[in-house]
Amino acid sequence: MSAYVISEVDVKDAAGFEAYRTIAAKAIAHYGGRYLVRGGVAEVVEGEPPPNNIIVVEFPSMRRLREWYASAEYAEALKHRRTALDRRLIFVEGVPPS
Repeated sequence: MSAYVISEVDVKDAAGFEAYRTIAAKAIAHYGGRYLVRGGVAEVVEGEPPPNNIIVVEFPSMRRLREWYASAEYAEALKHRRTALDRRLIFVEGVPPS
């Protein structure tokens, strides 16, 4: 069953964010993830204003998603994340259609 990462990002440092994105993208691909949404324009319909960027990544399974998050490859990206961006990160397990 697919699993998803939803990341709500506020960029603090553009150059650091670009370094983070580049490294994270390689790690995501390595663990079978693929971007569904990567920072497109968000329109508020209800609730609070969105962050600067919304990212949604699909992984083949929650196991694979967690392997990516705990990986040495992604740890390199996290070194940039601490100073480049603030975010809320959510893991969601997909539900098969009924």
